[in-house]
Amino acid sequence: MSTQKIKKLQKETGYSEMQKLIDNGHAWRMEGHVGRQAMNALQIGACMLPTERHTDAYGNTVPSRYDVKPGTTGSYRNCAEFWHNFEYNGYEFTHI
Repeated sequence: MSTQKIKKLQKETGYSEMQKLIDNGHAWRMEGHVGRQAMNALQIGACMLPTERHTDAYGNTVPSRYDVKPGTTGSYRNCAEFWHNFEYNGYEFTHI
C-alpha cells in the first residue's frame, strides 16, 4: 500500500492530525494524554513513526520508522497492514 493511500485513509478517518504530531515530534512534547494517544495509534498501526528521530520532553530519543524492525510497532509495514485490513476487511476501531 502506498504512503499516499495511507495518508488518504488517515485523513478520512481522523488520524491525519495525529500522524502530523508524530511526524513533527510534537506528540512527545505535549501533555501526557497526547503521547498516550500517539502510542496507541502506533501500536494498532493507524500511524507510523516519522522518517527522522525526535526527542521527547525528557530528552529521550523517539526512533524513526527506519530504526524499528519491519512489521513492528511504528513501522511502515505495520501501518500498511493495518490500513489494508481496514480497507479490505472492514475493520472497525475506536476513533481517537
